[in-house]
Amino acid sequence: MNRWGRPITILMAEDDKDDQLLVRDSFDECHLVNELLFVEDGQQLIDYLKRRPPYNDEEKTPFPDIILLDLNMPRKDGREALEEIKRDPKLKHIPVIVLTTSKAEEDILRTYKLGAAGFISKPVTFNNLVKVVQTLSDYWFQIVKLPPKLV
Repeated sequence: MNRWGRPITILMAEDDKDDQLLVRDSFDECHLVNELLFVEDGQQLIDYLKRRPPYNDEEKTPFPDIILLDLNMPRKDGREALEEIKRDPKLKHIPVIVLTTSKAEEDILRTYKLGAAGFISKPVTFNNLVKVVQTLSDYWFQIVKLPPKLV
């Protein structure tokens, strides 16, 4: 929940099951009660956001308040998905935070140009991932006022 009492839904596009587990464990370690959901590539992310089957049940697939986005995924990578999200008037308001192994300046510059709200290189250790998740939580769930659910 954020400080305004509204539950926060986080959708993470991440193809690596181990990374999904580490992120979920880091949320647990930080005692975050926000809903954390996963898709495994950029195409699933777009399908989820556009409510295409199997993501058309709003109870099982609530619309996200924030997207955590890996860049290097199969089918449609994070760059392509980010570009598509930010071109869509119904989706462009959603903050997209890139969380990736990339440290390339070209990726950092391109994702910000496409409208990313932040770029974070994945930490190597679990303890550092917990610190990143706690900082994300403090900023995005306590300080920032997120837009209302528009979809």
